[in-house]
Amino acid sequence: MPMIKVETSVSLTTEKRDVLKAELGKAISIMGKPESYLMINLVDDQDLYFGGNKLDKGAYVEIKVLGSVDAGKSSAMTAKVCEILNSQLGIPGDAVYVSYFGTANWGWNGSNF
Repeated sequence: MPMIKVETSVSLTTEKRDVLKAELGKAISIMGKPESYLMINLVDDQDLYFGGNKLDKGAYVEIKVLGSVDAGKSSAMTAKVCEILNSQLGIPGDAVYVSYFGTANWGWNGSNF
């Protein structure tokens, strides 16, 4: 039921994609969601601008979940996402935006949860 989309200005090797997938898979438990239903979309080589300047290393992350988004959990998740992106891609936290979206309707496998 959760979905994480990471758009980054950094090029991602297959190895980095695998590490990000694994790290984000562990991190989603912070939101109280299972990795077994997690979908991840990694989009690299994006032109990202912040404050009118092109970022060499930056990321925009969307996290979507079934149900509402808990403020405390999302704050902890933002910290973890920034930690992962910094340690794996060298993206500083001040070049990362994370957005959260909760929904009451989520479809999968021909029906809704």
